[in-house]
Amino acid sequence: MHISEITHPNQLHGLSVRQLETIARQIREKHLETVSTSGGHLGPGLGVVELTLGLYQTLDLDRDKVIWDVGHQAYPHKLITGRYHRFDTLRQKDGIAGYLKRCESQFDHFGAGHASTSISAGLGMALARDAKGENFKVVSIIGDGALTGGMALEAINHAGHIPDTNLMVVLNDNEMSISPNVGAISRYLNKVRLSPPMQFLTDNLEEQFKHLPFFGESLTPEMERMKEGMKRLAVPKVGAVIEELGFKYFGPIDGHNLTELIHTFQQAHQVPGPVLVHVATTKGKGYSIAEKDQVGYHAQSAFNIATGKAQPSSKPKPPKYCKVFAHTLTQLAENNPKIIGITAAMATGTGLDKLQQKLPDQYVDVGIAEQHAVTLAAGLACEGMRPVAAIYSTFLQRAYDQIIHDVCIQNLPVFFCLDRAGIVGADGPTHQGMYDIAYLRCLPNMVIMAPKDEAELQRMTVTGVNYTDGPIAMRYPRGNGIGVPLMEEGWDPVEIGKGEILRNGDDVLVLGYGAMVPTALQAAEILSEHGIEATVVNARFVKPLDTELIFPLAKQIGRVVTLEEGCLMGGFGSAVTEAFMDHNLLVPVKRFGVPDQLVDHAKPEEAKADLGLSSSQIAEQVLAAFFQQEKTPSVVV
Repeated sequence: MHISEITHPNQLHGLSVRQLETIARQIREKHLETVSTSGGHLGPGLGVVELTLGLYQTLDLDRDKVIWDVGHQAYPHKLITGRYHRFDTLRQKDGIAGYLKRCESQFDHFGAGHASTSISAGLGMALARDAKGENFKVVSIIGDGALTGGMALEAINHAGHIPDTNLMVVLNDNEMSISPNVGAISRYLNKVRLSPPMQFLTDNLEEQFKHLPFFGESLTPEMERMKEGMKRLAVPKVGAVIEELGFKYFGPIDGHNLTELIHTFQQAHQVPGPVLVHVATTKGKGYSIAEKDQVGYHAQSAFNIATGKAQPSSKPKPPKYCKVFAHTLTQLAENNPKIIGITAAMATGTGLDKLQQKLPDQYVDVGIAEQHAVTLAAGLACEGMRPVAAIYSTFLQRAYDQIIHDVCIQNLPVFFCLDRAGIVGADGPTHQGMYDIAYLRCLPNMVIMAPKDEAELQRMTVTGVNYTDGPIAMRYPRGNGIGVPLMEEGWDPVEIGKGEILRNGDDVLVLGYGAMVPTALQAAEILSEHGIEATVVNARFVKPLDTELIFPLAKQIGRVVTLEEGCLMGGFGSAVTEAFMDHNLLVPVKRFGVPDQLVDHAKPEEAKADLGLSSSQIAEQVLAAFFQQEKTPSVVV
């Protein structure tokens, strides 16, 4: 059977190990071919091919449910659940999503883009099953990196407290999240990985017992207990710890040995109550280049399979925002030992790996634990340090309570650097940085700023590090800058709450925020071709808003446009219209941003076009709103 013939995972039933190994090779070939062409997550999926096939052969997927943590490790799952023939559309507009998506397939039982959720979701499904008197298996698959997230530990604690609820947790242990894992849990699991395989020892003990007189093919309960006791003496105590938490423990087993996987899963299915199967895998398995560089090949843009090198660009690109940020912060930290950079398992993504290399004592990686990262930063701030929490916009959402209680209420000077703010592209709704303006703007004591380009990001980094009156946040987009010259040293901070005029005109006032400022200037040029001259303001701050600059211009010009790359509800445009209303300034306002809808996976420019946020679309809508109607309402929202 070829993988292209598999449209339902139950077709794996009855296949021999040799046939499954053939399918495993085909999965890796398709995986590599697709990701090398279109980009995507590479290492995670390559590491779980055998795990997926071995597990699915022991399940009835018409009834049983598998919940994958994060989702980027589920590419093999997608390939054997009816999506092989569309897999080349991976992460493209209207194509296969890069993460799990309930509306995409009946086999995607729970959407996942953030880590540490699968055990909670699986336990919820298992409890619902029991409440309804139904009978099906629930399996939650979680990586060892996701165990650094407190939510996973909370779920384990709860599941172990319910001994009558059947739930299997498969721990995919590859020693990695995106970067190497950190923390005591990771060290503990590594001891198990480096010890003689537990299952090998168990099997050999059982065989030896069977050859003793009077024992035969089956072991007595006393011998079973003896076997378990000897097993615990021979390996680190992770299994004993897991069992003390209420789980039956199996492992660690070889995650690339189909025979061992199938045998262990079949055994584990027979055990009532919570069960944990510890599977040791290799991230990037089957592609030697990815195995050697597991960080670099966690996710890749298009690359040459033979060399592993990225496809050459037609022309040099400006540096990425995250690299400019990291370079600037590192230079500042060299002269200020109080600066501490904090990442939540995203060292390379945020650029803080550069700080780690240069100043390791001023760098902290807390693992996938955003809540802890924020309160840790608060504790550092209490003692006079300058904590810089570099966390993706979408991931900082997970620490909202800590931002409010531990930072804002205590008015502590924590500098939040929100990478990937706005439309991020192929990762889809779970990763779009749409909501940070709205969820931070409503918090007392918080200052919020956004640079128009990479040079202004340098100045705002200085601003954030030097600001000591309370918390401050800077949002900036994913990807490359716009190509302005960078300053190598002597960066002047941006004055808190002050915008700047970039272009003068008498017909319409265009207020741009952050990454939408260049678009505002482009739209103004298009309007000029139609005889409409715009004043363009780089707002810089959404809180505090520069009303001293904006109010007189709005009164004088009488037409206002706001541009932001974030949700309209509660965003920058909302801040402007609220300020106008609070001061009885009634001028027509047209807001541009993301409406009350999810933004699916697509290239950023494709998503912006769908949302009407290209410069030409904005110019056209401004003409229609203000210059082709006899009347306009007092506030257009």
